[in-house]
Amino acid sequence: MYWLRYLLKEPFHSLSTPANREFMGLLFKYGNSRRHQLKHVKFGAFRLQVPDTMSFLWQHKEIFADEFYFFEAGNSTPVILDCGANVGMSVLYFKKLYPNARVVAFEAEQNIALLLKRNLHENAITGVDIVDKAVWTDNNGILFGSESADSSSIYSVSEKRKVPSVRLKDYLLKETHIDFLKIDIEGAENAVLSDCQYALGHVQNLFVEFHSYVDHPQELANVVSIFEESGFRYFIDTNQHRLRPFINHRYRANDVMDLQLNIFGWRE
Repeated sequence: MYWLRYLLKEPFHSLSTPANREFMGLLFKYGNSRRHQLKHVKFGAFRLQVPDTMSFLWQHKEIFADEFYFFEAGNSTPVILDCGANVGMSVLYFKKLYPNARVVAFEAEQNIALLLKRNLHENAITGVDIVDKAVWTDNNGILFGSESADSSSIYSVSEKRKVPSVRLKDYLLKETHIDFLKIDIEGAENAVLSDCQYALGHVQNLFVEFHSYVDHPQELANVVSIFEESGFRYFIDTNQHRLRPFINHRYRANDVMDLQLNIFGWRE
């Protein structure tokens, strides 16, 4: 009966939990929506405005259905730094998990940061400090390309403009203990982690979404070495299932990216 278990594995997983069933319902409801258009969406008790429904759907899949950011804090008021908060899906999850958490949410794209503020306000989410600046290695600003969904970055092929920046290391050093540090900053993670390497000692859980852009050094080894040298145990998830990788060199047929990984780090 192995063949039957194999055949039914994905359908079973898709319906195995309330959150997965909710995601399937959202797929049916919003899956055919036109991309890159502002839309009101809702799930559970939450109501949001999103700039792209497909990005919203996969954020729900990773954050709420698969619970990529689930962690156990030793207190009811954990400190969470959310670098790359986008429209607020991750913040909503953190506040659902720990209602009294203190969250600092960073978002570089100004239009997205406005949606983030609006979404948190509309859902009566408090205890969140929103920093509408790019997470970087200094406070001098950085050239940044805006995209219409969730892929704005320093490597964007769109026209770049200088946006305000903050040095993440300064925020890390302000805290005596950080329960969760999430870094999803579309390619800036290597530079930022390198700058912060010796300020990670009081971070308990570290999530990094690693991005590798075509025609740029990949630098995964440096990111992993920072995890190791900082004392984290880690797990790496590609979530790609790429076929024929020796000739298929792009990440999900992406024109600018050839690799994306999720790296989960924790202290024992």
